[in-house]
Amino acid sequence: MTDDHVSHDLAPRTVAEAWLRLLAARGVDFLFANSGTDFPPIVEALARAAELGLAVPRAVIAPHENVAVSMAHGHAMVSGRAQAAMVHVNVGTANSIAGLINAERDYVPMLLAAGRTPILEHGAPGARSLNIHWAQEMFDQAGMLRETVRWDYELRDPRQMRVVTERALALAHSAPRGPVYLTLPREVLAMKPAGDGPPQPVAPAYPCAPNPAALAVVAGLLHGAARPLIVTARAGADTAVPDLLAALAARLGAPVVEYRPRHLNLASGHALHGGFEVAPWLPDSDVVLVLECDVPWMPATDRLAPDAVVIQAGEDPLQARYPVRGFPSAHTLQGAPRLILEALLAELGPRARNAPGIVQRCAAIRQAGLDAVRSPPARMTMAWASACLDRARAPDSLLVNEYPLIRSAMHTSRPGSFFGSSPAGALGWGMPAAMGAKLAAPGCEVIAAIGDGSHIFANPVACHQVAATERVAVLSVVFNNGGWGAVDRATRAMYPHGHATRAAVMPLTRLAPGPRHALVAEACGVAGFTCADPALLPEVLERAFGVVRGERKAALVDVVCTA
Repeated sequence: MTDDHVSHDLAPRTVAEAWLRLLAARGVDFLFANSGTDFPPIVEALARAAELGLAVPRAVIAPHENVAVSMAHGHAMVSGRAQAAMVHVNVGTANSIAGLINAERDYVPMLLAAGRTPILEHGAPGARSLNIHWAQEMFDQAGMLRETVRWDYELRDPRQMRVVTERALALAHSAPRGPVYLTLPREVLAMKPAGDGPPQPVAPAYPCAPNPAALAVVAGLLHGAARPLIVTARAGADTAVPDLLAALAARLGAPVVEYRPRHLNLASGHALHGGFEVAPWLPDSDVVLVLECDVPWMPATDRLAPDAVVIQAGEDPLQARYPVRGFPSAHTLQGAPRLILEALLAELGPRARNAPGIVQRCAAIRQAGLDAVRSPPARMTMAWASACLDRARAPDSLLVNEYPLIRSAMHTSRPGSFFGSSPAGALGWGMPAAMGAKLAAPGCEVIAAIGDGSHIFANPVACHQVAATERVAVLSVVFNNGGWGAVDRATRAMYPHGHATRAAVMPLTRLAPGPRHALVAEACGVAGFTCADPALLPEVLERAFGVVRGERKAALVDVVCTA
């Protein structure tokens, strides 16, 4: 066999093969796939790549589309690199949208691909061959999700494959980052690839730096503030930010509030960590720096001082994609948080402000949260469960939190170790996102903290099946309060003396009788544990961690909580 023959034999035979190889060359490690009749060229390409040892993304079967999208989300939030999810035509796309909304609102890069009903009725490889190929065609398949992606396109010709894919990945990684959508007709995937020359990669746009003149004004305001306050939710998505934010807080003597945090923005034990609520600080603050925070307070209940100056800063400080958002901004700084903080520190100079009163208030807030969980309560609470989990986990573990963790009961200090759910709040994200995070960081211990409602929304059979099949050893902890606590709290807040508040069982809030979550996990090959006794929870968590650490298998603990 000649070298020329070997080279020719290893060349991609279809657009599908060429596409998969290009993804691998561009840092896409995984293809999370929920396949359908539009996938045969992809299936054949994966089989040929395995036979010949060719580099393509690792294919992971996701038995539900939410699992595919959320695993891609979880990987990207840890690795920083967009992964690929692929679903079945319009129906698979429809099932993907909730997870896609989560990714869009949390600036997570992702390539969502979907098949497209074959265009031709006959006459070409991949033309229509099943009755659903007529019923599943839409006039505008991407129309149903266009508002939730940065870009969408349909591949129409083999000669476009490289430029379209390069553009998709570049836009997904350009600030502000987010998902993109590419539809792939079956006939095009089955065609011979076009000889479109050597690779010509497209680099993502660099994050922008803040305007120097505006920054100087903001630095002056912060320097002159008597009672400055910093509020953030996701600045710590860049792991360089927590140290920079600590330095800025020290320069200003300003408390930092992590309000509904989605990343670790400042070590919880830092002297100027002001807790997780703005209410103790907002009424007295004269200058408020809102850094990467879409909702910095609740206008209906939290009061801003009448003469306070608000500065909003971040990659998209005014949240241009939110239809209505009325928070004031006397000065608006657009730029990457790291670049904003570096520039402010340079402008302010090295001298720190002594603020003993603020330090004492911060310490009291932190201590109150820790004091509440020093000993087991009479009945299981989410705060106690959070504290026990914190004590049992490895120091370098990654926490993926879909609502239930009480951060004030925990010690969190390592940048890049905490990931909260998207502000969009499409439930069912936490467990598959933790699985994706584990694939991105296989050497790290990964924990999913989820509610019982979130566990149901996650399509748990599909999640546990993937965890068992792919040996994705994550620990999922279900904070099981038997219902939708958010709905209950929202109703009580609106109608504190209403019929629903007085009812023995509030309508539309209870999931009773609920499933036995541990048994659902066990049915799929995942170790399951249940605990309702606060005193026994440390022991149960130790046993569950033993499975994850010792056997390198996934485990789930159903923690039966009262609140």
